[in-house]
Amino acid sequence: MNAPDRIRLRLYVAGPSPRSARTIDHVRRLCEGALAEACDLEIVDLYQQPGLAAEDGVVAAPTLLRLSPLPVRRVAGDLTDARRVLATLGLDAGGASPPQAAQQQQQQGTGGGDVA
Repeated sequence: MNAPDRIRLRLYVAGPSPRSARTIDHVRRLCEGALAEACDLEIVDLYQQPGLAAEDGVVAAPTLLRLSPLPVRRVAGDLTDARRVLATLGLDAGGASPPQAAQQQQQQGTGGGDVA
């Protein structure tokens, strides 16, 4: 399955619309660039897999979930601002990997204030 040091992302989109295609493109570029291809991206169409969306508590598209490392984090809406997406998912800590970022937050006495 997935290596423990890889980031698992799940992107929910709504059908084969131009907006969905743009969102998929933006998130793929994020994985290939800022995350240095250290992530596994799963793309889910809300219309084709509504049960999975319900399990994940997703009610709107686009929504991007970071499934691992835990805890699960999410960002919904406009995913074109890579910096905001990374920060909301807890993946933007000066280039640190997510486990390193969590450790840095603990050492600094912060828990990361974004709601996931």
